[in-house]
Amino acid sequence: MENYNERYARHYALSDFGFEGQQKLLQAKVLVIGAGGLGCPVLQYLAAAGVGILGIVDHDRISLSNLQRQTLYSTDDVGKMKTDVASLKLKLLNPEINIKSYQLELTSENAWDIISEYEIIVDCTDNFATRYLINDACVLLDKPLIFGAIYKYEGQVAVFNLNLKNNKTVNYRHLFPNPPKPDEVQNCNDVGVLGVLPGMIGMMQANEVIKLITGVGEVLDGRLLTFNMLSYETFIMDISNEISAVNLIPENRKAFEETNHNFLCGVFEMNIEDLSSEDFIQQTFNENTLTIDVREIDELPKADFKHIQIPLSELKSRVSELEKDNILLFCQSGKRSLKAAGILLEHFGNQKKISHLKGGITSLQERKNEQSN
Repeated sequence: MENYNERYARHYALSDFGFEGQQKLLQAKVLVIGAGGLGCPVLQYLAAAGVGILGIVDHDRISLSNLQRQTLYSTDDVGKMKTDVASLKLKLLNPEINIKSYQLELTSENAWDIISEYEIIVDCTDNFATRYLINDACVLLDKPLIFGAIYKYEGQVAVFNLNLKNNKTVNYRHLFPNPPKPDEVQNCNDVGVLGVLPGMIGMMQANEVIKLITGVGEVLDGRLLTFNMLSYETFIMDISNEISAVNLIPENRKAFEETNHNFLCGVFEMNIEDLSSEDFIQQTFNENTLTIDVREIDELPKADFKHIQIPLSELKSRVSELEKDNILLFCQSGKRSLKAAGILLEHFGNQKKISHLKGGITSLQERKNEQSN
């Protein structure tokens, strides 16, 4: 066989796949946005399968708490940029493919140019603002989007913006027309996730990419697969596109680049100081400072410094208890504490200094680990 490569021998042997299917993979261009829990298995399996051009978008560093589920990384990689480590290890896995990394946060200003270079987009992100941004860009650029999400013990997979149904495609906004508020949905930093779940859902996403490229099997086009890993209960539902989502999506590139998806998802820029772990700990010792844990009562790890606990859900009704002028807020990842800061800012205005711990108590744990090594 001409151009035979033993690396892909098991693909060649597959009926309805064979040499032609492998050639399609080698010629494909796939962009994976997010190199975390979902992104790691997606990247590993697409690289191993021989996707010719594989793009990676991520702006985070590897932390020790990532390693429980992000198996592309090892302990020695803690502190390094995910795109750097992922690119290196994927090239070791398959040096015959082209890997392009984008060490940046995807925004409405840069998403168009990046996404337009690829044929298939894989959403492995963990926040709603970026999901809506990716979806809107894919709709405008007519790019198939492979969606994945996880929550505790359950995951979802869907394929958007592919084939026409009733003269319309199905996109993420048909599933979730209106973004939830920041305090309505928690991510795995707040509620946890069993380490194997993103691996299972990420492999399903990679499977949808391979099926879409090669034409093998039936793609989850306009359908949402929900998988519960505790019971193995799986169900697939059709996503209706009868309600128009066109008016929810920017009209063109100019409108897209002017759209603030963070604002639309209720993530506001406020005059609130983001404290590093070092500055936060130092300020907890100040006499006129009140430090508040806005997590729920039973969340771990427990803080080992002086503080009180007022869950975010109770904060509005308990603001009268906050008598000191300097208020420090913290939670698990920094998202709920930022929301709490907004509540206090709205109530107190400039009467009090309000700060929060950037990265949450997770950042304190990482700081301790770094100091002990």
